[in-house]
Amino acid sequence: LDRTLYVFTAGRYEYRNKWLDVFIDSLAELNRRMRAENSPVTVVAFIITKAPFRSLNVETLNRQAMYNELRETCERVSEDMGRRLFATVSRGRLPGLDDLIDEPTSVRLKRMMYAWWASPPPTIVTHDLMDDAHDPVLCHLRARRLLNLADDRVKVVFHPDFLSPASPLLAMEYDQFLRGCHIGLFPSYYEPWGYTPMECVVSGIPAITSDLSGFGDYVMTHFPDYESQGMFVAQRRNVSFATTVQQVAGWLHGLTRLSRRDRIGLRNRVE
Repeated sequence: LDRTLYVFTAGRYEYRNKWLDVFIDSLAELNRRMRAENSPVTVVAFIITKAPFRSLNVETLNRQAMYNELRETCERVSEDMGRRLFATVSRGRLPGLDDLIDEPTSVRLKRMMYAWWASPPPTIVTHDLMDDAHDPVLCHLRARRLLNLADDRVKVVFHPDFLSPASPLLAMEYDQFLRGCHIGLFPSYYEPWGYTPMECVVSGIPAITSDLSGFGDYVMTHFPDYESQGMFVAQRRNVSFATTVQQVAGWLHGLTRLSRRDRIGLRNRVE
């Protein structure tokens, strides 16, 4: 977990106004940089917005079921291993693997591991969308080759529904999800104010906004040293789209190079 970072964006599904185009291109550039330097870090990027969908993706539910089964099996095996460990040590010898796991359990674990790792790459979207072939976010992700391949350092989870504790997939409130992430990205093309980056700051989470949002303008006016405090304002006024993307990707790349202690320090300064 020390080498896994969670980044996200959330808001209304306005592909251009709500920065989704910048977010995806920045992820693609970040993935390119991290692959080039063979980074040991994995970035999991969530896109949380409301898009028309039919139902939860069957493949996603199957993978969740596989994960839950693997976790429950390992928990049962660990309890049995504890009893076997005690029995072996009480007889006056240190246990080997055969003392801790019997043959049927070993075979079952190997089968579950093979099924888990032999599957195709995870899907980039959690639901079956009404218009999968023409959805702007999905088309952009596919065009940028953000497909959750094994050697991708950036993994994408497009969740086209708002979060709810009643969800069978991400059963949590938005503020719980927020506090589990490392940074929120909201470099809007148009935003009278911008509550999402402010919610991040209130929760002690670094955030990226833009100089075309009211919140970004407020930050630049009232906080001279805002970047050192984890509030990043992307340039969008009078600069090219590519310039904004490179700037956002640079901040994300810098975050992947921070130590855990440095990331905690940044969160404390944000708060």
